[in-house]
Amino acid sequence: MKLITAVIKPYKLDEVREALSEVGVTGLTITDVKGFGRQKGHTELYRGSEYVVDFLPKTKIEVAVSDENADAVIDAISQVSNTGKIGDGKIFVSSLDQVVRIRTGELNEDAL
Repeated sequence: MKLITAVIKPYKLDEVREALSEVGVTGLTITDVKGFGRQKGHTELYRGSEYVVDFLPKTKIEVAVSDENADAVIDAISQVSNTGKIGDGKIFVSSLDQVVRIRTGELNEDAL
C-alpha cells in the first residue's frame, strides 16, 4: 500500500479530485497549507508599498491506495496539475505498513 501526498496549486483541486475519482479513488484528505520551494515566494504591491510573500498558499492532498493503483493515481495528479509553470507542486510516495479502519477494525487493503 502507498500513501501519495501531493502539494498542488489550490485552484487545481477540483480538477484533481475529478481525475482521482475517474481512476477509482474513493477517499482523500485535503489540507490548506503554505510553503515555498525553488520559487522562494514573490513580491506584491499593496497600496503603493512593495512587500515579500515568503509562503505561498498550496493544497495538500493525501491518498492511501493499493500498490496496483499507485501509478494511475500519480499519473492522474501530475497530468491535471501540470501548468508548465514554476510552482506546480510535488508528489511524494510513501509505503504504508498498516491501515486500520476504526469503525470496523478492517485491516490494510480491506480498510482502503
